[in-house]
Amino acid sequence: MRRLSRTLAAVTLAGAGLLATAVPAGAATERAAQAARTATAKCEASWGSLPKTAATSAYKPLLDVRAGTHECYDRLVFDVQGIGDHRIGYRVEYVDQLRQDGSGDPIPVAGGAVLAIRISAPSYDPATGEARYPVHAGQPLTGVDLSGFKTFRDTRFASSFEGETLVGLGVRARLPFRVFQERNRIVVDVAHGWQSPR
Repeated sequence: MRRLSRTLAAVTLAGAGLLATAVPAGAATERAAQAARTATAKCEASWGSLPKTAATSAYKPLLDVRAGTHECYDRLVFDVQGIGDHRIGYRVEYVDQLRQDGSGDPIPVAGGAVLAIRISAPSYDPATGEARYPVHAGQPLTGVDLSGFKTFRDTRFASSFEGETLVGLGVRARLPFRVFQERNRIVVDVAHGWQSPR
């Protein structure tokens, strides 16, 4: 009789253990679904795709360009020589064709859409003419590797002309983007997709 009681107790405990794991699995699925809904809501970008501009109050050399990918967007960062409290001017807009300043020559950029990014920061030192961010027209941006990015497809240097640098950013499609200055940097974020408003 004791053996039967022990066997029944073991079967009962095993069954309870199965139920205990089954309930959390369902809860885990619901938590994952809720996290996906939250991530979607968090990634809704109301930035739009119209041109973004800002006036400049100082022209300092462009030192570097970097790229990074985030949960909701891909990011391109332009590092400008320290400028204190001055504003860095920019104009960022979708274009049908990227064209080199001065010559007007077309520069092919891969992707479903092309953002022309104009920064009020020459790729050379205005005082000496020395290259600060060395790259040639039509070439990919120096040091920018887009492997594994969700939105970015290509970068191309267009020109540095009359104190401004122009680059092309190829993206997967015409997607919402934002531009802002953070200390001595201009940041361009392009969302991974359009989300329906809730």
